[in-house]
Amino acid sequence: MVDGQAEAPDSTAVRVALWRAMHIDFDAPPHVFEDEIGLLLVAPDEGWRQRPDMDPDATRGFRAAIVARARFIEDLVTEQVARGVDQYVILGAGLDTFAQRRPEIAARLRVFEIDQPGTQAWKRQRLLELGYPIPEWLRLVPVDFEAGQSWWEQLTAAGFDPDRRAVVVSTGVTMYLTKDANAATLCQIAGLATGSTLAMTFLLPTELLDDADRVGLQASEKGAKASGTPFITFYTPQEMLALARDTGFAEAQHVPGTSLAERYFANRTDGLRPSTGEDFLLATS
Repeated sequence: MVDGQAEAPDSTAVRVALWRAMHIDFDAPPHVFEDEIGLLLVAPDEGWRQRPDMDPDATRGFRAAIVARARFIEDLVTEQVARGVDQYVILGAGLDTFAQRRPEIAARLRVFEIDQPGTQAWKRQRLLELGYPIPEWLRLVPVDFEAGQSWWEQLTAAGFDPDRRAVVVSTGVTMYLTKDANAATLCQIAGLATGSTLAMTFLLPTELLDDADRVGLQASEKGAKASGTPFITFYTPQEMLALARDTGFAEAQHVPGTSLAERYFANRTDGLRPSTGEDFLLATS
């Protein structure tokens, strides 16, 4: 790839965007999370809903898990803004649309979206084509991880102030990285200004999943491996909490995916519930 040349986002980012749109199309209100801008960005072929990975029944639990984690993040960011935090970093931003959907909150922040250069160039182009200008407070930060570029150096070059509090989010990333790489990332974030917050998802080992969800995780693993992005790292909650403490965080909390189910899906009449297997680390520097 020539630096800055647009490349379509990877299949995982596209799938997440489409599942978020499907939540509105197929699931009954009240909707946990509403995002149709991701669908506009992707602009899939007409028959996209007939794809096997879009089957509305087979993917129900995964779809619910995706919108649950998105809602959790957005609630967290809104809460942090109310506390005076004015920097928001999204590691592996993919097709995140917070800046476009919630400008009334985003404009109170400096938002840094970090991803591969090709994905960032593609996203910038698509946003402009759809009539979404790139405001001064939104920084699309390209980082060529494959070439060994430092996300931290690129972030600070884009105007991030490490001496000011920030909320940092990483969803759907840790499973693709080695434990050493994840530890290095946590060390960097733990050194941010006191009171900064990290919300990061991690995959549980298969044996900790509900029986009904094990087959789904195994299918996801198989698909990820076939697409060239295998899952290589899993954590028990105890391992993740220990890692957060060892890398310097002052406080660390495990947020089970099941707690998001209780928070956002209680009393639904359609039985929609997130699949198990992905939990959150919520840590404070």
